Amino acid sequence: MVVFSSLNRGIWKINPLVSFLATQSSKKFTQNVIQQRLMSGGHDKTMFITPSRFQWHKFKDLFHFYVMLGLIPILGIVFYTNVFIGPATLTPIPEGYQPQQWEYYKHPISRFISRNLHTTPQQEYEKYCHHIYEENQRRQIRAVEARVKALMQERSDYQAWYYRAVIAKYHRIAKKQAKDLEEVYGNN
Repeated sequence: MVVFSSLNRGIWKINPLVSFLATQSSKKFTQNVIQQRLMSGGHDKTMFITPSRFQWHKFKDLFHFYVMLGLIPILGIVFYTNVFIGPATLTPIPEGYQPQQWEYYKHPISRFISRNLHTTPQQEYEKYCHHIYEENQRRQIRAVEARVKALMQERSDYQAWYYRAVIAKYHRIAKKQAKDLEEVYGNN
């Protein structure tokens, strides 16, 4: 690039005709550019910088996509169910037949949800009974712990409430050594 610019300077100095033609052609070029620029709009030459709306448009696109992805099949299923299947009708129960809990619902979609998605009332009752049983067991354990703590406080047992099995070994060794020293030196 440096070589070309130095050659370029040399040509302008050597031949004034070439420099005159070059300036004339550049003037015409700049006038054409300016003229095109002025004729290309009819408004100001300023551009206002605004925040991007990409996230908003992306959100709208995804929202419409997922709404339609879920809404169209659900509306199709509801339409098919209401038009072709219809609501349940009451009929007499045959002798010895035990109806299931989902058979008490009138609409087919309600029956489907009750049969496949919800738990039966018997399961709910058994879960509740298990919860009551677990809470009763915890209550009994807390009562036993309170009784043990009261007895240990009353009797002043050496293990105490915060007894740890790891420390008890060293406590027994230290107690034995203290007893041996007491036998040797006597009770002063």
